[in-house]
Amino acid sequence: MTRNFSILPVLLVLAIVSLPLCLMYLSLVIDSFTNAPGGSLIPNEVTLEHWRFLIDPTLVGNVWVSTFYTVVYAVALVAVVVSLAATGGYALSRLNLPFRRMFLGGVLIMHGFPAVTLIIGMFLVLQFIGLYDTLAGIVLVRAALTLPLAIWVMKGFYDSVPWEIEMAGIQDGASRFTVWRRLILPQVKPGLIAITVLAFIDAWGEFVIPRVLAPTTDFEVLSVFLEGISIPDSVEYNFDIYKAVGLYYTLPVLILFLIFQNRLMNIFGGGTKG
Repeated sequence: MTRNFSILPVLLVLAIVSLPLCLMYLSLVIDSFTNAPGGSLIPNEVTLEHWRFLIDPTLVGNVWVSTFYTVVYAVALVAVVVSLAATGGYALSRLNLPFRRMFLGGVLIMHGFPAVTLIIGMFLVLQFIGLYDTLAGIVLVRAALTLPLAIWVMKGFYDSVPWEIEMAGIQDGASRFTVWRRLILPQVKPGLIAITVLAFIDAWGEFVIPRVLAPTTDFEVLSVFLEGISIPDSVEYNFDIYKAVGLYYTLPVLILFLIFQNRLMNIFGGGTKG
C-alpha cells in the first residue's frame, strides 16, 4: 500500500506533463475525420474528404511515391546500421583491439553532435565523393549519425553473452564466423530488433538531411513532402488535409512503437554493461 501511494505523485506529474501532448494528438485525429463550421472548434460532421489525397494525386501530390521513397530510404538505412553495428559491436566486445577504449570514447562523442552542427562538413564531403543530391549519400550520412548509439547498444548485448558459449562452439570445430552467426547472434536478438526499430524510426522522421543534402533529386521522402504542402498563406490551403497527411505520416511510427516497445526497453538492460 505504501508503495502504491509513493508512485501516485509521480503518475500525477506524468499525467499533467503528458496531457497537452495527448490533447494535440486527439485534436489531430478528430480534425482529420471531421468538419467544423467557421469560427467553431466543435465539429458538426464526420467525413473522409480530408483523406482524398490517398486516391487523388492532384490534391496535394502523389503521396504514394513519397511513401515508397521513404520506405526505401528507411530499409537501406536499417540494412547499413544493423550490419555494421552487429559486426562492430562484436569486435569491440570480444577482440583486444589497439586503442579500443579511445575508439569507444570517440564513438560516443560522435553521437553527441546534432546533425545540424555537422551539415556543412557533410555537404562538403558528399560533394567531394560525388554523392551529393543522391539517395546513397543521405543514407550514408544518416547511418554515420546513427551508428555510434547502435554500436554501443550491440556491444552491451555482446558483453552480456557468456564466453563459455563461444568457446564451446570453437572447441567443437566451428569457425569464429560460424560461432558468431549461429550461437552469438541468437543471444543478442533483442538488441538487433531494438536497433532495427530505432534506425527505421530515425530514417522515417528525418527531415534536415534529405532536405539539405538532396534538395533537387527526383525522390522525395514524406517529411519533405509534408513540408512542401505546408503553405499557410495560400488561399487554397486546407489545414485539415495537412493534419490528415501528418497523421498518415505519423501512424507507422506509432504502430512500430506499440508493437516493439518492450524490445526497445531491452536496450537499458543489455546495453549498459561494459
